[in-house]
Amino acid sequence: MHNTLLPVPQGALIVPDLATANREELIALSLVIPTFNERRNIEAMVKLVTTLLDQHLGGKYELIVVDDNSPDRTWEIAQNLTAIYPQLRVMRREHERGLATAIIRGWQVSRGEVLGVIDGDLQHPPEVLIQLLRVMTGSVDLAVASRHVSGGGVSDWGFVRRFLSRGAQLLGLLVLPRIVGRVSDPMSGYFLVRRRAIANCVMQPLGYKILIEVLGRGNIGEIAEVGYVFQERQAGESKVTIRQYIEYIQHLLRLRFGGKLTKWRTSIPLPIKRFVKFGIVGLSGVFVDMLVLYLLSDPSTLGWGITRSKIIAAEASIISNFLGNDLWTFRDISRQQRGLSPMLKRFVKFNLICATGLLLNVVILNVLFNYFGMNRYLANLIAIGCVSVWNFWINLKLSWRVTEPQD
Repeated sequence: MHNTLLPVPQGALIVPDLATANREELIALSLVIPTFNERRNIEAMVKLVTTLLDQHLGGKYELIVVDDNSPDRTWEIAQNLTAIYPQLRVMRREHERGLATAIIRGWQVSRGEVLGVIDGDLQHPPEVLIQLLRVMTGSVDLAVASRHVSGGGVSDWGFVRRFLSRGAQLLGLLVLPRIVGRVSDPMSGYFLVRRRAIANCVMQPLGYKILIEVLGRGNIGEIAEVGYVFQERQAGESKVTIRQYIEYIQHLLRLRFGGKLTKWRTSIPLPIKRFVKFGIVGLSGVFVDMLVLYLLSDPSTLGWGITRSKIIAAEASIISNFLGNDLWTFRDISRQQRGLSPMLKRFVKFNLICATGLLLNVVILNVLFNYFGMNRYLANLIAIGCVSVWNFWINLKLSWRVTEPQD
C-alpha cells in the first residue's frame, strides 16, 4: 500500500531522463493530475482514469496527484485512495503554487517513458486518453487533445469566455507565431509528451499554460492532435481569474524575449496551396470593391460621397471574400461546421480580422512612406503583402477551425 506522500523535488524545473534506470522499473505512462480544492471530484476522476488505463496498459502506468495544499484537503482524500488504487501516488506541495510548476514537479518524480497531464475536475474527458495513447506511435513526440479539430468543441461557453480564449490565442500567434502556431489548441492543458523530448530542458513556466512551455523549450518533433469536447464542471468552482490571463501574457513575453528556445520553433510550413486560393479570392474581392465603389460614387451613377461609398464597397468586398474562402479555400473545414449559426460566427471573426488588417495596412503604408521615404505605390504593395499574410494566417487559426461539438 502506497500511503506515503511523495517528496517534493527542489531546485530547477528539469525533468530527468531515465537512461540509467533499471529497465524493469520503467512504465509506459506517467499521468499527472494537478489539483487544488478538488475534494468533490478526485475520487471519481481516479476511478475513471484507472478503469480506462487498466484495460489499455495493464499495470504499466502511474497516476500522480500533485496537490497545492488544498484547504479542502484534496491531498488527504487522494492519499486514502492509494489503498484501493496501487498505481496512484500523491504529492502535497506546501511551499509552491501554480498549475504549470505542479505538473513539472510531478514529472520529476515519475517513471514513465511517456508523460501526460489531465485536469482533476472532469472537464477533460478521461476516455480521450486512449485516443492520445494510440496516436503516440513512431516519431510522434507530442499528442494534444484539441477543442479545434474534428471531433472537438466546447460544451457551453458564453461570449465573454469565447472572446477571452480567442484573444489569448491571437496574442500568442502575434508574440510567438512559430511556437503557438504549431498546434490548433495551444491553450490545451490535456496532452501526452515523450520524456526524451523534454528531458534535461530547463523549464521556466509562469501561470497555467504548460503546453506553450513544452513547445517552446522542449525538442518537440512530430505532433498529433485528437479532438475532444471540453466539459463544464460537475462540481467545485472554476479557478480561471484575471490574474491567470496576466500571467499568460507574462509567460509569452518571457518565452519571446528571455531564455533559449529550441530549434523546433522554426518548423511551421505555410500551407501554400491554401494561401494561393486565399490570394485568388482576395484578388476577386478587389474587383468587387472597385465595381461597388464605381456604382455608388461615380457622378454618372448614384453619385454618393466617397467615404460612404468606400465603406460600403469595402464591406461588399469582405462579404465576397468570405463566401469565396468559405466555399473554396477552407471548404474542407467549413463542411465540418454546417448551419447558419457557425457560418455567421466565422463571418464575424473574418470581418474583425480583416478590419484589423486594414488598420495594419494603413500603419505599414505610413511608416514606409513617411519615415523611410519609400515610393507610395511600392510601400502600398508591401503593406498589402504583409496584410495578406496576416489575414490568411489569423483566419486559418481562428476563423476556420472547429468551435462547436459535432453531432
